[in-house]
Amino acid sequence: MTVLSYAEPLPAWRLTFYAPVASFRDPFFPGLTRGLPVPPPSTVRGLLAAATGAPYESLAFGMAAWSEGEGVDAETYHPIDAGGANPAVSGRVRPGKGGMTLRSRPFLTGVHLTVWLPGEAGDRVARAFRRPQWGLRLGRSQDLVHLEERVEVVLAPVSEAVVGSALAPASAHDVPYAVTHRMAASVSVDRMSTRWTDYLWCDRPAGRHPVRGAFEDTDYQGKGQALWLLEP
Repeated sequence: MTVLSYAEPLPAWRLTFYAPVASFRDPFFPGLTRGLPVPPPSTVRGLLAAATGAPYESLAFGMAAWSEGEGVDAETYHPIDAGGANPAVSGRVRPGKGGMTLRSRPFLTGVHLTVWLPGEAGDRVARAFRRPQWGLRLGRSQDLVHLEERVEVVLAPVSEAVVGSALAPASAHDVPYAVTHRMAASVSVDRMSTRWTDYLWCDRPAGRHPVRGAFEDTDYQGKGQALWLLEP
């Protein structure tokens, strides 16, 4: 994974989002509906592209995410048989083997997402959120997300900072209880190819730790936050 780093402070926009409910399926568990605890970077790129109206946004950005709770819902699936043995009527198929079935769907509640957009590209994307071209969603089409704050900040390169809920490269820090999640960094416009990357994420604040290739937003929540600029 490519991580951008700079020797000088970097101007950026910090955007804070809130989604009442969201669900991020882990594609590495086929046949199961295991959920991810944070949105993949590819999902965030889709959010940025919805604001600008572009097919794809390739700028580097930092992100942090956490949720207030979680649950499991029961969803009804109506797979359509390619051979026509169980045709759909008004969008529904009969229950039975290969027909209508219930599956568990993990979801998160009270999802908080912060995105840092640096440089000129970040300025362009951040300003697009004043009047988004498309509806803002975080993942599935029904998972609406709300922009709560949009402020200009300065990111400073650091070797030690508060490791909170930011998504980090696999070698970015040594917090012992950080979990590695393999997620989509980006998806091609035709959705035929996906770039997978390993990321570190902490489910609770970790305090100050040595970091590598990181920036710090010293104004974030009054205590600062380490973040990493991730490319697709």
